[in-house]
Amino acid sequence: MKFDRRSETSRPVVGFFLDGKPSQGLAGDTLMTAILTQDGYLRRNEFDGGKRAGFCLMGACQDCVVSVEGRGRLPACTTYLEPGMRIVRP
Repeated sequence: MKFDRRSETSRPVVGFFLDGKPSQGLAGDTLMTAILTQDGYLRRNEFDGGKRAGFCLMGACQDCVVSVEGRGRLPACTTYLEPGMRIVRP
């Protein structure tokens, strides 16, 4: 289930790509927020394929790590969205 944004909806729109598909977040979003408002999960569990949405929310656990073209693997919970980012989920 994707997250539903309830406030701060007037911030400027920021375009990015999620798994090759054009997507939109808002200025000031973390990658986690931008991804979860688009599709509802950050990655699939490597053991059973279940959907994951992060764990510690402070960049310590590696549960929300995604790949960003040109920047490598980054924690989605502490990395801010930038225009044109190309994000690939594991």
